[in-house]
Amino acid sequence: MRTNIFRGLGVAVVTPFNTDGNIDYYALREIIENILQEGGADFLCVLGTTAETPTLTDGERELVMETFVDAVDGRVPLLLGCGGNNTRAVCNYLESANLDGFDGVLIVAPYYNKPTQEGLYQHYVAVADASPLPVVLYNVPGRTGVNLSAATTIRIAEDCENVVAIKEASGILPQIDAIISGAPDGFEVISGDDGLTYPLLSLGATGLISVVGNAFPTEMAQLVHDALDGNYDAALDTHRRFREINRLSFIDGNPAGVKAMLSHMELCQNVLRLPLVPVSESTEAAIVEALASF
Repeated sequence: MRTNIFRGLGVAVVTPFNTDGNIDYYALREIIENILQEGGADFLCVLGTTAETPTLTDGERELVMETFVDAVDGRVPLLLGCGGNNTRAVCNYLESANLDGFDGVLIVAPYYNKPTQEGLYQHYVAVADASPLPVVLYNVPGRTGVNLSAATTIRIAEDCENVVAIKEASGILPQIDAIISGAPDGFEVISGDDGLTYPLLSLGATGLISVVGNAFPTEMAQLVHDALDGNYDAALDTHRRFREINRLSFIDGNPAGVKAMLSHMELCQNVLRLPLVPVSESTEAAIVEALASF
């Protein structure tokens, strides 16, 4: 029977860099520990968009994976981002890579190519067949240029038993509701948008993969757990507290906003790799103010 273990709060963890541009593995461990503090995240997303993964070398990605497996030490499940727009390359990676210590893979819809719904379906069927781990689909049309429809999502879920969930970041509430109501048993929806987490959980989503959770793991976990427990008034209060933090996290791009927050929390340097750059001075000033008031 299909089972999704990626429930509750997941955090898409940033990749911290030193001022020389190299990965700060010590800071990465500190961030992981902060996220996993008591009452924090239920699982972690490794090498997702928020990790600036496209800017990392193959060797760096392997070292990041090893760092997560060692630092987490089985305390929570690990979901590895390893999608792409070359189906054969994704399948080859899944069949050959050392995935020890990871509990599932997050596969983004192929970007730039703009495949049809049939192409998306066949891509995910091939990936699911190649994967030794449970698969979580990732729909984020604002980045990929293509939307994975509700009908295609449900078709994939019905035909691929090891596809256990979808991270939905389309922002199209009727579409997401259709997936939640029409999905086969065991297939679940995870919010991929911090700002829409409350409405999606109220519709029946079972978790969140959060950016803001890098900086506010316990508060974001409380929002998610309150909603999952049916404490919607408390969850709504927390949701509204996060309104400005959520806006500032993405106004100058992700992960620029949350890295600025983490730098003011002294958890990492405010350094990104090109083509991404830090937030503007005005946004940073607003972030400082928001952190103080939060």
